[in-house]
Amino acid sequence: MPFRGPLIRAACAVSCVLALTACAEKDTRPPDSPFAPTLDPDGEAVDGLIVGHRLMEAGEYNMALESFIRAAASHGLTAEVLVALGSANLSLGRLNQSEKLLRRAIELEPDWPEAWNNLGVVVMERNKPSEAVQIFRRAYALDNGESDSIRDNLRLALAKLDNRVYDNGQQEDFKLVRRGSGSYLIRRNTE
Repeated sequence: MPFRGPLIRAACAVSCVLALTACAEKDTRPPDSPFAPTLDPDGEAVDGLIVGHRLMEAGEYNMALESFIRAAASHGLTAEVLVALGSANLSLGRLNQSEKLLRRAIELEPDWPEAWNNLGVVVMERNKPSEAVQIFRRAYALDNGESDSIRDNLRLALAKLDNRVYDNGQQEDFKLVRRGSGSYLIRRNTE
């Protein structure tokens, strides 16, 4: 199935075009006009954070990053926007940028367990298990142990810390979480 990625991108692009054309409330063009319909200038745009999270779920990380940047222009650099930007950068493999953004997010909102968890994922990806364990413990404590993904991340980090000397190149899966009802799974490419 080598064409799966391009097909998903094409389907996403078609759905975006259809969504944009559905947003046009007033079409003042003549019926035989060859031009695309115009958008209603008084219409409301969909929040860039919502669009970005949907694109993250679809695996379109570059487009999600662009959407989160647009959200930053309208919302400012809030903790939620910084976590979203950090998660998109992590998904793109930009660990340094991701870590900086997530550290800024926890400075703004130090009691947000999802931000701490996502920072722990970045630190773990940078092969710093002892620091990641401390970060995951904090996230788990802030969450009162309610999140399965944070607990699983803490377990994986503890296991990696305990077996660091005997590490045989195993790849563990760590999960990114976001505020709301979604979670992201980060896997290293094994090919």
